[in-house]
Amino acid sequence: MTETKTTRPNILFIMYDQLRFDYLSCAGHPHMDTPNFDRVAAMGVRFTNAYIQSPICGASRMSTYTGRYTSSHGAQWNGFPLRVGEQTMGDHLRRAGVDCWLIGKTHMKADAEGMARLGLSPDSMIGARQAECGFDVWVRDDGLWAEGPDGFYDHRRSPYNEYLKSKGYPSENAWADFANAGVDADDNIASGWMFANADKPANIAEEDSETPWLTRETIRFIDQAKDGWCAHVSYIKPHWPYIVPAPYHEMYGPNHVPQPARSMVEREDPHPVYGAYMQNKVAAAFQQDEVRQKVIPAYMGLIKQCDDQLGVLLDHLEATGRMDNTMIVLTSDHGDYLGDHWLGEKDLFHEQSVKVPLIIYDPSAAADATRGTTCDALVEAIDLAPTFVETIGGKVADHILEGRSLRPWLHGEVPDWRDYAISEYDYSATPQAAKLGVEPRDARLFMIFDGRYKMMHAEGGFRPMLFDLHTDPQEFDDLAKGDTHGAEIDRLYAMLAQWGRRMSQRVTKSEDDIKAMRGASLRKGILPFMLDGTEVPPELTEKYRGKAPAKYTPD
Repeated sequence: MTETKTTRPNILFIMYDQLRFDYLSCAGHPHMDTPNFDRVAAMGVRFTNAYIQSPICGASRMSTYTGRYTSSHGAQWNGFPLRVGEQTMGDHLRRAGVDCWLIGKTHMKADAEGMARLGLSPDSMIGARQAECGFDVWVRDDGLWAEGPDGFYDHRRSPYNEYLKSKGYPSENAWADFANAGVDADDNIASGWMFANADKPANIAEEDSETPWLTRETIRFIDQAKDGWCAHVSYIKPHWPYIVPAPYHEMYGPNHVPQPARSMVEREDPHPVYGAYMQNKVAAAFQQDEVRQKVIPAYMGLIKQCDDQLGVLLDHLEATGRMDNTMIVLTSDHGDYLGDHWLGEKDLFHEQSVKVPLIIYDPSAAADATRGTTCDALVEAIDLAPTFVETIGGKVADHILEGRSLRPWLHGEVPDWRDYAISEYDYSATPQAAKLGVEPRDARLFMIFDGRYKMMHAEGGFRPMLFDLHTDPQEFDDLAKGDTHGAEIDRLYAMLAQWGRRMSQRVTKSEDDIKAMRGASLRKGILPFMLDGTEVPPELTEKYRGKAPAKYTPD
């Protein structure tokens, strides 16, 4: 019997931007107190080895939304359009009868040229979904409403700025002037873009800041929705600018800032790409103790605010009776170096950047045995889309979706699983590529991690990097500098080659479609390569036997 839409579970898919895997109390952080992340972990499964498919916002998100690797969908950098026709979780869920809504950020850039070529108007339903990464939009706000001499970074309207105007904040860009800025001793704007201001409170009422605003939008959506929905709630924080409103700005201080996880050995003959990143502007800033002692407490305050607002959502689900019918997923699009490995931001493949938190609460009785447990299987962000399709009772289009459903792990099963995790990084648009003299087509990095050894391959003729996370969990000692681990490097390259041979572009025909095609042409009269017709059943040659209708005689 087919399950009706109203009996299907809801999916609350929450993504935080730039949230490190280890900045949660349930993950062992010594100072962070995140009782609501812990609350979901106690109800579900916390995956301890979850990896994103690219350590940059746009590319990572496009992989999560499509369920495909970045080299499959092609949108490998911020601002690279996701090509028209690429299917996303919204398309897969909608096909199975469940609507998929966006509340917050996607970092999606539409393939306007492709849409115009096909005559798809962004004002039409199909055009709007193509332009919005397959989601129906409740509210989209990507944050970063920055403005410089050449205008705004983002040319769309800002729903959040419109909200602030409605609350009386006197600015055309209150995001920049209030939500992400403090006030200095001389009553001047203390912009969050300057790390020196990270210890100041943002000049905004806490309830009007970005995270509570998006929480209220989420509740507004939930209250009007009928059961059987997927809502992608995508917070901009704790992504920079690193500034947070009171009281969160003073909850943590320099005494809560750990020593940076870095070693001088990393600066000795570094891989050329790594060396270039250690010399960029954000790395130089985070190599200063003063920066870390101001920024990290603000980052922690932003996470604490996210946790408090998660509690608001969880309480609302319980108060409205939806907790028993709503899957909850908590994750991030990438991490944040915060000065570890002499770096800031994300970009490369150390754990601080490429590993993310992933906590899933499945309300079904089948998941009762795994509540409050952890799973250390190698999980990829692309696994979420097939997990959602299976959760609502749909059939996973595994000729399109390259991830694997996590439901077996949620239900206490041990499936046949992957041997390695993959992440990719296209740095062709960066100053580092120009500095290294690498052509755009060669400015590509690949990570393969088998649970112990992590290798980075760089196109352009560079040597690899290799770390043994069993003996060197902090990833200081690049074993590829010497010649002692050639066998491991060869083994990982063989795995990378196996992954590179995957079937990734045949997305218009499924395995079942192809099997059904086999021999079908015979039954439609295409009978080549026969000697006398006895090679096939008589019924297939029936139309080609018997008396000729007439003998042709030329005039």
